[in-house]
Amino acid sequence: MRPPGPSQPQGPFQGTPSAPYGPPYQLWGQGYSPYNRPAPVNGVAIASLVLGLLCFVPAAGLVLGLIALAQIKRRGERGRGLAVAGSVLSSVGLALWAVSLSTGFVLDVWEGAKNAAKDSASMNKGTCFDSPSGLEGAAYDFDEVPCAGAHDGEVFAVVTLPGGAYPGDDEVTDTADDKCYALQASYAMDAWAVPEDVDVYYLVPTRQSWRLGDHEITCVFGNTEEDAGLTGSLRNDETTLDADQLVYLKAANTQDAALDSAPDAAPDDDLSANQEWARRISDAISEEATMLSGHRWPARARKPVAAVAGELEALRKAWAQAAGAKDVDTFYEHYDHAVTIEDPGTAVTARKALGLDTTPPSYEDDYADPGAGRADAEAEV
Repeated sequence: MRPPGPSQPQGPFQGTPSAPYGPPYQLWGQGYSPYNRPAPVNGVAIASLVLGLLCFVPAAGLVLGLIALAQIKRRGERGRGLAVAGSVLSSVGLALWAVSLSTGFVLDVWEGAKNAAKDSASMNKGTCFDSPSGLEGAAYDFDEVPCAGAHDGEVFAVVTLPGGAYPGDDEVTDTADDKCYALQASYAMDAWAVPEDVDVYYLVPTRQSWRLGDHEITCVFGNTEEDAGLTGSLRNDETTLDADQLVYLKAANTQDAALDSAPDAAPDDDLSANQEWARRISDAISEEATMLSGHRWPARARKPVAAVAGELEALRKAWAQAAGAKDVDTFYEHYDHAVTIEDPGTAVTARKALGLDTTPPSYEDDYADPGAGRADAEAEV
């Protein structure tokens, strides 16, 4: 989503310099015109009156009024009254601007505009909202609503960009893509509890809103179905989980993060990259096993968690063998063994004992697809 930016200010009027020795001689003056047309109205005088009435740029209106009076006198044009009225109104406008500046009114207006731009572009972590314009394309307003009810989106992270010049649309979007996908697991730690039709969206600043101080990327969960939304919060982190649930999910997410780092190239095209990926997974499984074994679990969860930890050594060994494969066929042999050796039922039993979600996501196998990389599910809002 891109919050609307302010309209572009118009540049100053460009006056035409007069000739150094006055206007050139006219072959036919007004008195010699065959139709005796009336003198034209001076255009600068009209502009002066308009600016004087609007009071947006009173200084320009006053200057144009004085220029118009000089041109009217020199050229014999009409519009003296317009020029005088524009000059007077512009003078009044200048006086009002001076008073406003001295009382801080203009500063308040400017700060209000900046705050409005920032408010329309981002919300706090944990905020649930409705977006009348949807989650794709440009969004102009957001209505904060309780997370317990139906809503369009839920903010799971806010990333502040460094100051300076606007980095450009492509760089802002690339940063949002990298940061938001990386941060989703710290807010929704239990991937099993995230519905399959939920994906990551983000709100990014525009060039216009950047000038008003909007330097934030807002990462959002939203439904992939245009007419569907969310119900209830997706948040499960240290603010909602107990100590045992946190340890279990942190351990499991260590392996998931490694699985999610699959290279873009398949083993047939880049065996070494996939071997390095398998090595990262093997190391992550070792860390996971250490975390599970080193925690003091409640009585109801000791055996189920021990069963999960017991499976990890065989799984680690399979990935380590894939990492050391001498050719592509051998890599696939150990890879196939690794992705089938783990029994989801063991994790379901442990999760049930800990009070966590017990429905394995159908997309879980996608994380262990060599050459797949991350799914292209991002959408800019």
